[in-house]
Amino acid sequence: MQTRFRFPQSCRLIASADFQLVRQKGFAFRGKLITLGVLAGQEQIRAGFITSKRVGGAVLRNRTRRRLREIFRHHRHEIVGGSWIVTVASAKAARASYRSLEDDWLHLAERASILAARAR
Repeated sequence: MQTRFRFPQSCRLIASADFQLVRQKGFAFRGKLITLGVLAGQEQIRAGFITSKRVGGAVLRNRTRRRLREIFRHHRHEIVGGSWIVTVASAKAARASYRSLEDDWLHLAERASILAARAR
């Protein structure tokens, strides 16, 4: 049976209070293209994505956000349970390839110790 990689509403951070909680009580890991904010010890895995106007126009921001969402969705099953993750895109992220965004995200996730043991 094929694994489903859905990203339902229940797995998203939407409320600004949730983003603030990750920022205030969690840890931030800065990479070349993105910053990963992590708050462990929550009830389920949830993710939020921030792309400010520094990233570019609406088209670039939405494309960057879709790429980051896809990276999270693809690796969600490798994440240790109970983590809230906020991914903040830098201005360089809009011009980066999908692969380089994924490499940066995985590197930061490993630094944050939120990935289960991976065979790479």
